[in-house]
Parts: sequence; structure tokens; C-alpha cells
Amino acid sequence: MSLLLSWLILSLAVWFTAVILPGFHLKGFGSAILVAALFGILNFFLGWIFFAVLTIATLGIALLLAFLTRWLINAIILKLVDALTDHLEIDSFAWALGGALLMSALGTLGEWLVRAMLGG
Repeated sequence: MSLLLSWLILSLAVWFTAVILPGFHLKGFGSAILVAALFGILNFFLGWIFFAVLTIATLGIALLLAFLTRWLINAIILKLVDALTDHLEIDSFAWALGGALLMSALGTLGEWLVRAMLGG
């Protein structure tokens, strides 16, 4: 149940990001659900690999700046999702960075609200 709730929150974050950012385009809410699923799967399987590679390549600086590193990795994964599906179109990498930041903020806010409402 927790996984489905997280997926729904991420789907809403993707959809709101497309509504707010002019360089981030979705076909509709159904596309947001698909994009959230692809983003989650790619992040699960590739996110830690990208993080490890960046940490080694930067001699540990990426680990010290974990927030910035995760932000960059999420933008890269968003561009991968853009390349894999026609349900998402991101105009440039700068819009992917903005989308990754906004999605993270909205997702965190959504998770916080759900926990507050459920009392846990």
C-alpha cells in the first residue's frame, strides 16, 4: 500500500510540475502516472549506480554534496524517461533540472502531508 501511495504522490508531483513549468510537457494525467512509474523504476535501478560513479569520479565530493548530486541524477533520469517515452517532453536539460527540483519539493510535501493526515 505504501508503494502505491508513493507512486500516486509522485504522479501528482509530475503532473503539477508539468502544469507549473513551461518547458516540461505531459499529454495528460495518465501520462503522469506512466512517467512516475518509469522514473521510479529507473531511479531504483540506476540512481545508486549514477551516485556511486559520480562519487568516485569526483573523489568523494559528490557524497559531501549529496543533495546536489541527487538533484543532478534525478534530472538525468528525467531526460532518460523523456527519451524512452513520448508521454513526456522536456525542452532542455535546464528544464529537467527545474523539473527534478520541483518534483522533489512537491513529492516531499505530499509525503509529509500524507503522514500528517494518517498520524504516522
